[in-house]
Amino acid sequence: MVFSGIPFLFYFLPFFLIVYFAVPARFRNTVLLLASLFFYGWGEPRFVPVLILMIVQGFLFGILIEKGWHPKACLITSLVLSLGTLGVCKYGNFFLENFRTLTGLPIALLRITLPIGISFYTFQMISYVVEVYWKKVPAQKNFVNLAMYIAMFPQLVAGPIVRYDEIAEEVAHRKTVPEEVSYGIRRFVIGLAKKVIIANSLGEFCTGFKESASISVVYAWCYGIAYALQIYYDFSGYSDMAIGLGRILGFHFSENFRYPFVSKSATEFWRRWHISLGSWFRDYVYIPLGGNRVSKGRWYLNIMVVWGLTGFWHGASWNFLLWGLFFGVLLILEKRFLLQRLENAKVWNHIYMFLVIVFSFLLFDSLNLREGLGYLACMFGAGDAPFITAETVYFVRKYLILICMALVGATPVVAGVFGWLAEKLLQKKETTWLWHVGETIVLLGLLVLVIGFLVDGSFNPFLYFRF
Repeated sequence: MVFSGIPFLFYFLPFFLIVYFAVPARFRNTVLLLASLFFYGWGEPRFVPVLILMIVQGFLFGILIEKGWHPKACLITSLVLSLGTLGVCKYGNFFLENFRTLTGLPIALLRITLPIGISFYTFQMISYVVEVYWKKVPAQKNFVNLAMYIAMFPQLVAGPIVRYDEIAEEVAHRKTVPEEVSYGIRRFVIGLAKKVIIANSLGEFCTGFKESASISVVYAWCYGIAYALQIYYDFSGYSDMAIGLGRILGFHFSENFRYPFVSKSATEFWRRWHISLGSWFRDYVYIPLGGNRVSKGRWYLNIMVVWGLTGFWHGASWNFLLWGLFFGVLLILEKRFLLQRLENAKVWNHIYMFLVIVFSFLLFDSLNLREGLGYLACMFGAGDAPFITAETVYFVRKYLILICMALVGATPVVAGVFGWLAEKLLQKKETTWLWHVGETIVLLGLLVLVIGFLVDGSFNPFLYFRF
């Protein structure tokens, strides 16, 4: 089940909200947990035991660590179980395939399907156990509360990665405030529109490019830009919906995206893109390794380890690993001598970063390194690729307005215009109603448009589900 599907929007979500707000506050965590397990098991019930076992071990080891029963051994055991489960399910066949290729031995691959969202809930469980070990938070004594935190359906399968210390108080006590519910609805509808209307439509363009037998330089450039925008609207749209649902339920999840396309450097980009993942690796890998408080060579190694893991977290494939290492190298170069130059290079710094985003996500989206390099070469006319073809003209004309709108929407311009308009209209009592009515009409219009797209069949799963 996904947020941008008819079953979720018209059956699961309304029924859940009615039950959730109808029961006394003390039972809401139980209702949310049961709903989350149902949500998770909708498509693949066999993955539910993996999730439950992950929660059980974290719950038990958290209590043992707090009680002082060999805390370091308990922490290591919990980490081995969490990372071991993730490693076997997600990376087992990758290592076996590469070992088989190197040795030529007829090694059978594992018959394991990757559980949806395992990378996200594994990292949440690790953060909880580590924070208990560091004595930043007390161990959760209520199993339902901890299970609800890990399995909470708004962020279960595609993030953002919610740290336990961020919502520990709200897990135990939270209030439903009308203003927060209203904000949550707005955020959810906007995220839904970003996913269904923009990301899915851009996905159609990208699929057409990959299926085309007439690839040109212009077509390759448009594809690179369209895919970078697609993955942004897909993932940020999901994060918006997760944050919105969280607000409706009384939770405050941290922002996961802050207009990454306006970045002037790779350093800034990773402060704006997938913020919850970047902060997780910073706090649980980079800083424990010594961060930048070590020798220069060790510092560079720490950066490469973190970004190698960041890339590998996204998938068991060489292109993901190289994608992460590419950013690691770029970050080192920026920290060494590029940052100051980029800061002073007005306009050019934005062009530089936009090209980095487009080129890097070409590698990210490729089935293998050869395919990614092939797309990149085509962008520069290699391999006898024509500059433009009739097919290119047809598809670019069809999607050009969408791509331009998506580019503008990926900047703070639209939010700035609406913020300015809201400030003007809300300053006076006689125009306050105009803002609220107008906002409601816009949101209802977006919702109707989304439903039209869904009924018409313009739908594809969230890209980050596979991670």
